[in-house]
Amino acid sequence: MKVGFIGLGRMGTAMAQRLLQAGHEVAVFNRTPAKAKPLADAGATVVSSIREAAAFGEAVFTMLTDDAAVEDVARQQGGLLEALPKGGIHICSGTHGVGVIRALTAAHQERGQTLIAAPILGRPEQVLAGAVGVVAGGPAGVIERSAPLFAAIGRRTFEAGSEPAAATSLKLANNFVLGCAIEAMGEGFALIRKYGVAPEVFYDVMTDGLFAAPAYKVYGKIIVDESYDKAGQMAVNGLKDAKLALDAGETMNVPLPSGQVWHDRLAAAVARGEGEKDWAVMALEQARESGLT
Repeated sequence: MKVGFIGLGRMGTAMAQRLLQAGHEVAVFNRTPAKAKPLADAGATVVSSIREAAAFGEAVFTMLTDDAAVEDVARQQGGLLEALPKGGIHICSGTHGVGVIRALTAAHQERGQTLIAAPILGRPEQVLAGAVGVVAGGPAGVIERSAPLFAAIGRRTFEAGSEPAAATSLKLANNFVLGCAIEAMGEGFALIRKYGVAPEVFYDVMTDGLFAAPAYKVYGKIIVDESYDKAGQMAVNGLKDAKLALDAGETMNVPLPSGQVWHDRLAAAVARGEGEKDWAVMALEQARESGLT
């Protein structure tokens, strides 16, 4: 398929690379043109505007940091709403709020276009390995047309239903559970350290039994090694996700008390100037509050 791709951060670059490797024709656009060079070397067409990316093929991906960025790309003069052809597909793969996704879904429908929310479950290195999940929400026929693109990016596509906002809520719920798991690990590591137990021992006990899942192994290892500078998900973006999850809960009258702890721990890390560290830095916040160095 021919597709456009807008947003070449670590996740977006990895996704575009996977599409190219699968034989799709990809036109890439990024506000910082230098970020497109590795993809150009891999066979991508580099375009100089959102309009060109939107008009390149059947669909255009966006992988953008936040709601403001995707709104700007969609609604500005020459943006997706104006430039995407009738019948075109906007595949929105960033983690966004349900309100923004609902508004953009309606705006695309008014123009004879379709929005699919297709957030990614995983870190950039997992995208490169084809090990992530894709959560797709939108009209069944359009998701079916887009299936080869999702298959190129991840190991499995989870269909969330006909409403794009449903996929958004699923991604936020997944990040909510993961964030709370990291918070719980941070508390556990702090507890055993106060009793003189080496973090490596707790890690082995934890991941050898009930918590042998990749999330505990990956983030537990980051906590043990204190390798917070190698960010897969930055704390500032985790804080954004925490706010979006709490907003989604409030919209539907769903209390998320654990989410407030997750939010506040990340807010403290960002306030200390650690917003660009991996969001597992929550464990460092817990260690400080526990009197550990």
